[in-house]
Amino acid sequence: MYSVDHAFPPAYSGGMISDFQELADKIEQLAELTHNLRRENAQLRQANAALVAENISYQHRLGEAHQRVTALLEKISPPEPDTEEEVEAVKEDVQ
Repeated sequence: MYSVDHAFPPAYSGGMISDFQELADKIEQLAELTHNLRRENAQLRQANAALVAENISYQHRLGEAHQRVTALLEKISPPEPDTEEEVEAVKEDVQ
């Protein structure tokens, strides 16, 4: 027990209070960083979704172009060989 002659010790030392303040500051920084990262993550998800939609659109357009080119190639007949050598070469290619 403390007597009247002795002062009571402080509940917290000055060092402990500064430790708590440092911890509180770090927690606040962590919360702010977490908030910023979540916002950035949401923006990246939106950008990714837009790029996926754009990619699907390009794939669809590429498929349509491929179909048109294939249809045109089917309409074009192969050229007739001009010389005997070309005729023989075509016959060899077929075999």
